[in-house]
Amino acid sequence: MDQTVPHVALLPSPGMGHLFPLVEFAKQLVHHHHISSTLIIPTTGPPPQTQVSVLESLPENINHIFLPHVHLPENLPTALSQLLATMSLSIPSLRDTLKSLTSTNRLVALVVDPFGHDAFDVAKEIGVRPYLFFPTTAMVLLFCMHLPKLDKMLTCEYRDLPEPLKLPGCVPVHGRDLFDAVQDRSQVEYSKLLENVSRVSSFEGIIINSFLDLEEGAIKALQLEESGKPRVYPIGPLIQTGSSDGSNQPECLNWLDDQPSQSVLFVSFGSGGTLSLDQINELALGLEMSGQKFLWVVRSPSDKSDAAFFDAQSQTDPLGFLPKGFLERTKGQGLVVSSWAPQIEVLLHGSTGGFLTYCGWNSTLESVVHGVPLIAWPLFAEQKMNAVMLNEGLNVALRPKVNEIGKVEREEIARVVKELMEGEEGKKVRKKMKGLRNAAENLLNKGGSSASSLSELAFGWKI
Repeated sequence: MDQTVPHVALLPSPGMGHLFPLVEFAKQLVHHHHISSTLIIPTTGPPPQTQVSVLESLPENINHIFLPHVHLPENLPTALSQLLATMSLSIPSLRDTLKSLTSTNRLVALVVDPFGHDAFDVAKEIGVRPYLFFPTTAMVLLFCMHLPKLDKMLTCEYRDLPEPLKLPGCVPVHGRDLFDAVQDRSQVEYSKLLENVSRVSSFEGIIINSFLDLEEGAIKALQLEESGKPRVYPIGPLIQTGSSDGSNQPECLNWLDDQPSQSVLFVSFGSGGTLSLDQINELALGLEMSGQKFLWVVRSPSDKSDAAFFDAQSQTDPLGFLPKGFLERTKGQGLVVSSWAPQIEVLLHGSTGGFLTYCGWNSTLESVVHGVPLIAWPLFAEQKMNAVMLNEGLNVALRPKVNEIGKVEREEIARVVKELMEGEEGKKVRKKMKGLRNAAENLLNKGGSSASSLSELAFGWKI
C-alpha cells in the first residue's frame, strides 16, 4: 500500500440511504483529488445483495470492510433506536479496524455520519482527525446547532409551541414538523441527540450533502465564524449514479417508454417507508380518482412508518393489499410494481412528470438534479422538516393536507395529484424545480461552489 497517498475512513450507519452518499463522496475524492478511502460498514446480519453489488463495483482505490455482526437488544421500538444501538455496539470492532488501517495507510481522517458520534472517541484515541458527514439538510444541521440553547429556554414539548421556530436563513418550522428524535424530550433518543450536539465543536469539520442555491440562507448561517464551531463544507448534490443493464430492462421502464412525455406520476416511499393498510387504500383510490397516469412502488402495509428501514420485508405480496378491483380498473392508467423500482432511471425518464415522495433527502436531491417536481408526503425522521422547506421555502413541492387523525384522504390525494400534473400550481413548482436543476447542473464540476468546497477539504487532507 502506498503510504504517501492520503486515505480516509468512512463510517456510514446501516441502511442503503446512509451508504450511498458516502459512496458518492468517496468517488469524488478518488476521481478528482486522488484520495483513497475505506468504507467501514456496521452490520446486524448478512448484507443485502444490492449493497454488496454496489460496493464490489467501486473503483480499486475505494475499499470496504464489513464489521462483525452485532446483536441488538430485543424490542427496540424505532429505526432510530436500532441505528444508535448498532453503531454503539460496533465500536470495539471499529477500533480494531482503524488500528489496522493506520498500519498500512496514511490515514488522514475518519468521516462519520450523525449516528456514529461514538466513533469520535476512537478517532481521538488513535490520533485520526474526525469529521462529521451530515447527509441531510443544512436546515436540520442548523436546528441541531441551536438545540442546546432551545433545550434550556423551553420547558414544553416542541410540538406544543404556539409559534413556529425561526432559524437564521430558513423558512419557519412548526414544532410538530421537527424531526422525530425531538418530539418527546423524555426519551433516550433526545438525550443522545443533545449529547452528540455537544460534541460537534470537537470535529475538525462538517461535510453536508447540500448546496448554496438550494439552502443559501442556512448554509451562510452555518458558515459564519464563531468560537467552537467547526468549518462547514457544502459539497452536494451527491446522488447515486449508474443504470440497469439495457438487455434486461425492468418492466416499469418498458411501460414508461409507451407513455406521453411528462405524463406519469412516480409514487414511492423509498427503501424504508411504509403506510398503514387504511392509508394504502386511500392512496390507491385517490390515484384512481385523479385520472392521472401513475407508476406506484407498493410495499406491504405496517402501522410503523419506518418499518422497512432495516429491511424487515414481509413475505406477502404487497399487491394483495390493494383495494378489490383496483388493478383491473386502472389498467392503462397506471402500473403498480412490488417493493422496488430503479428510481434514478425512472426520474430520468422523459415520461415522468412528477414524484410523490416521502421526502428522504437522497430522493429529494435526485428529484432536484433531474428536475422532477414533487408531492411531499413525509413519514419519519427529518422528512417533515424537508417537506416544509420544499413546499413553503423553495416552492418546488405541493403538500397534501392530513385529516385530524393524520390520514390523507382519497379526495385530497386526487386533488393534489391533478394539481401537480395539470394545474396552475403544478406549472409554478415545475418552473421552480427546473431552475434548481439548472443551478445544480455544474456544481461538482471545476469552478462550481461544491467542487471548490470539496477541493478546500481535500487540500487540508493532503498537507
